[in-house]
Amino acid sequence: MALPTYASPLERVWYYTYIVICVLVFLFLISPILVILPLSFNAEPYFTFTEKMLTFDPEGYSLRWYDALLTLGHPDAEGVRDQAWWAAVWERSTWVQAAKNSFWVGLWATILATVLGTIAALGLSRPEMPYRRLIMALLISPMIVPIIIIAVGMSFFYAKACVPPDGALAATVGLVLSEKGCLANSHLGVIVAHAVLGIPFVIITVTATLSGFDQSLIRAAQSLGANPRTVFFKVIMPLILPGVISGALFAFVTSFDEVVAVLFIAGPDQQTIPRQMFNGIREAISPAILAVATILVIISVLLLATVELLRRRSDRLRGVTGR
Repeated sequence: MALPTYASPLERVWYYTYIVICVLVFLFLISPILVILPLSFNAEPYFTFTEKMLTFDPEGYSLRWYDALLTLGHPDAEGVRDQAWWAAVWERSTWVQAAKNSFWVGLWATILATVLGTIAALGLSRPEMPYRRLIMALLISPMIVPIIIIAVGMSFFYAKACVPPDGALAATVGLVLSEKGCLANSHLGVIVAHAVLGIPFVIITVTATLSGFDQSLIRAAQSLGANPRTVFFKVIMPLILPGVISGALFAFVTSFDEVVAVLFIAGPDQQTIPRQMFNGIREAISPAILAVATILVIISVLLLATVELLRRRSDRLRGVTGR
């Protein structure tokens, strides 16, 4: 908010003091991220700024840690970088495998969370829905309950959620379960766990979009002969789509950044990026982790910018703002 022209000297002093305080708080919050970004280009295997980096000597900066993300686990890391070398990167590189798992799990968890969260939000928006507040509290409880408690609960549940290996159900869903026919140590178990953690974000964003939804549009469409499916896809979905996409992006980021549940319920084949970073910090500290962190920061910034653009578009559609 701009300072009015009739503000007194004391109000002007407080206005600029307030801005300085806000800037200092903002710098305090993002300073850990600002430190990580340049350190990922360190030419030396240190987690501190070297003398060459502080003097902006080009020799102090390098892309070696970004290159290490491709060569870790590669059978011929120093070989000629031809088509076979890049094919081995895709199939064998440890970080690339972790990235593939993260994207695969995040994609399906996002789809599952978006579908279930959108349906739940639509149901909770109906005025005749009984116990709406109680149901809403239960559905968004994964955001409130400590993640360690959720992970332990899922671990115990997944250990019991198994199908007989010689049964008919195993022939149908056995391919997406573990070797013992359980949700534990399986991709499906990780996807379901991440979807549970992402559903509250979808419910909140879609519910916020529905708060300004004009219910008379539904009645108008029904009065013109539209069936429920046409009303949903032609009237409701176009108006709530920005909120749905925003919730999906939040769900994807939640899945992409989640590590606690993966540590409890995932097996060696479900190695995601956060879990690989955790193992890297615990077993062999390497600045390559800083390169991964920088890439994740860039992805997060792009996703948040997309969410903000969608929010503004949603506001324009609902007539909240003219921007």
